[in-house]
Amino acid sequence: SIDQLEQLLGADSPAVADLKLLFSHAEAYGYHDWLVFDASVVRGLSYYTGVVFEGFDRAGELRAICGGGRYDKLLGALGGEDRPMVGFGFGDAVIMELVKDKGLLPESLKSGNVDDLVYPMNAALRPAAMGIAARLRASGRSVDLVIEDGKKPKWAFKHAERCGASRVVLLGEKE
Repeated sequence: SIDQLEQLLGADSPAVADLKLLFSHAEAYGYHDWLVFDASVVRGLSYYTGVVFEGFDRAGELRAICGGGRYDKLLGALGGEDRPMVGFGFGDAVIMELVKDKGLLPESLKSGNVDDLVYPMNAALRPAAMGIAARLRASGRSVDLVIEDGKKPKWAFKHAERCGASRVVLLGEKE
């Protein structure tokens, strides 16, 4: 508990003061019941300067949906001016799993709803592929654009089959 942490670190600890303020604000905003203090949460990046957090589904069935924290000195470390900041990142795989479990996945994202797969055969062709994908989407087509480097044509065709694409648009320099 925060009280136990205070006994360990002392009443004048800035970390304890930050946590108390966070939970006080959460109470005032009405989402205190959504927070759980867990002193074992450790984010692996050294630029954090204060409270760190992870977000989970209410049932606690999935791994962390997101994680982040306070990092007041990050910009200074990168050559800018220090500024107080909080940020987080989340993984699309966990979000997709949660959305599927809740039955909230839009039809357009379900397997088999892709009209075209656009595949640039190298990174230099990516801008042209983005333009083609945009034009296809503007015409009302559902498009999956491959933006990862190093994917082989064989992978693109298998991926098109998995997502139900009826057409593959290959962009090559000579093809």
